[in-house]
Amino acid sequence: MPNPNLNKIAATFPVEISIVIPLLNEAESLPELTRWIARVLEAHELTYEVILIDDGSTDDSWAVIEALAATDDTLRGIRFNRNYGKSAALNVGFEAARGRVVCTMDADLQDSPEELPELYRMIVEDKYDLVSGWKQKRYDPLSKTIPTKLFNGATRAMSGIQLHDFNCGLKSYDSRVVKSIEVYGEMHRYIPVIAKWNGFKKIGEKVVQHQERKYGVTKFGLERFIFGFLDLMSITFVGRFRRAPMHFFGTLGTLSFLLGLLISLWLMGEKVWLSLHNLKARQVTEQPLFFLALTAVIVGVVLFVAGFLGEMVQLNGPKRNDYLVRETLN
Repeated sequence: MPNPNLNKIAATFPVEISIVIPLLNEAESLPELTRWIARVLEAHELTYEVILIDDGSTDDSWAVIEALAATDDTLRGIRFNRNYGKSAALNVGFEAARGRVVCTMDADLQDSPEELPELYRMIVEDKYDLVSGWKQKRYDPLSKTIPTKLFNGATRAMSGIQLHDFNCGLKSYDSRVVKSIEVYGEMHRYIPVIAKWNGFKKIGEKVVQHQERKYGVTKFGLERFIFGFLDLMSITFVGRFRRAPMHFFGTLGTLSFLLGLLISLWLMGEKVWLSLHNLKARQVTEQPLFFLALTAVIVGVVLFVAGFLGEMVQLNGPKRNDYLVRETLN
């Protein structure tokens, strides 16, 4: 049953819930998906908007969105001029969202809209910043589920966030979260990590139903796992050192420089000591250790300069999200 307290809490927003749906070639599933969302949210008396982001589809997806939006003012459409990727679609959808709570889901009907009211409640009543879906029972091949488990384990270990399924498309967010974070590249699978680095630490999880794909084909490819690992390294580094790259590069540079300097001083001191005692001593420049010391000094200087340049770039960096939006609706 609808909770009357939720309406009071969300009164300051145009709608209570925004559903952001990135899509690529999902024309067949869109009518059924939007009807299903409407049926569930209207039954729970929630005001809502559905934002469909066409990420450069080559089928009739945009024509379907136009037809649906013409008869339903809760639907909004954004069409990219070409395929930019899921992160770009989510970032633009987050900017456009007007709801107290923002939910994301995939357009392939594998995410169930029946989960939306509870995801909304967990944000508004339980005060979570972010709630991620966990597809405990999946209808995916082993070639997808096994690598997914490995990457989820690695992400848990590196981020400290105890989620079972970071890449689940079905999530809900407090509006403050989506208005504060930036999603670019292929970082969509690590949005909980980005949120945590931005100070949103109350992150929850909900077991959600996973449906078998009804239309179309999966957009999944094994290359995603290679990119996913690199993205994890990137977001971990950026989260810790984005505001102060000198802390990372400067520290390594200083240690490397000092190591090289100490080795050089030791070699010179050894030669002086041997000379004072009339013992045979090789030239400092003839010893392999000298070249190791020289390399360490040079590397130290380079890393220090890299840290300094990183500080300058951080202060004057260009925008990461400049996307050519071809058309908008409503």
